Amino acid sequence: MQYDRLGFPIPKEFETSAVRPRATRGERAGFGFDVDGEEPAGPPRWPRYFLLFVLLFGVVPVLLVPHVLPWVRQVIVDGAVRQAIIAEGRADVGAAARQVGRAVSWVKDAPDVQQQLLCWRSTLRLQNRDTRGAIADATAAALLVPTSSAPLRARAVAHVVAGDADAALADAEAAVAMDGDKSPEALNHRAYIRALVGRELPAALADIEKAMSGGGAETPEFLDTRGFILHLLGRHHEAIDDLNRAIVGTQQTRTKVLAEVGGEGVDPAVVRWRLRPVEHALAVIHQHRALACRAVGLAAQAAQDFETAERKGFAPDRGVL
Repeated sequence: MQYDRLGFPIPKEFETSAVRPRATRGERAGFGFDVDGEEPAGPPRWPRYFLLFVLLFGVVPVLLVPHVLPWVRQVIVDGAVRQAIIAEGRADVGAAARQVGRAVSWVKDAPDVQQQLLCWRSTLRLQNRDTRGAIADATAAALLVPTSSAPLRARAVAHVVAGDADAALADAEAAVAMDGDKSPEALNHRAYIRALVGRELPAALADIEKAMSGGGAETPEFLDTRGFILHLLGRHHEAIDDLNRAIVGTQQTRTKVLAEVGGEGVDPAVVRWRLRPVEHALAVIHQHRALACRAVGLAAQAAQDFETAERKGFAPDRGVL
């Protein structure tokens, strides 16, 4: 028993506090040990900080990455596609091809999307006079989705530009075999490839007439194909009739596209991108009509059509043919 200075006994419950040692400088500083060399008063705090670090920078990212990565990937792909659209709209097909390639590298687990992007890049590379690269991209797309005819069609055109008629015809034949000989698009494509390489013209005419009999008699693309084949067969006046209708129909398509994408706040490059295939179609049709008009002695009309075709981008060495 202990007594206070007046002689009264000190209760036991106060003994601990009465004799508790004063906190050391180290404990007051929060280190958990005595910087003066005394024994630590309690467990050190650093294990708790280490555990917090592991949770924040180790466990949490592992849990979140599977959920965040798809979103990040989609943002990157969407951004690359938009940049490609803008670049192509500005006629910078090299930059557009690079952006599409960036998108391709982020969709390797989605073969259908990757195939579509590769076909797009194939056409861009062809327009950039990279025929070998265009063929390589179309081939890669065909391997990714063997059931799709789109890569075969893209590669057939690239083979035409490369001067390989046999390979072009083989791809056109394979596309028809894949889609069936009742597919208007496949028949039109084979007919046009035959016309471009100047082979099997009667069979080409049969192809396009079969395609048009299925309800596409006024489709501008089909009219252009038949008009071009008729010209090659020496039936120039019939060719001009078809090509006149093809030009009217394509001009109507152009008006519709402008109505869809025009307006305030729309990037002009996006508008030009949407119009680009229509302008190229007009370039090709005017070129074909120029050839037919020249053949029948309509020199002035032919000269005007040749000029229009060049202005709108007719370029056989770049796949616009």
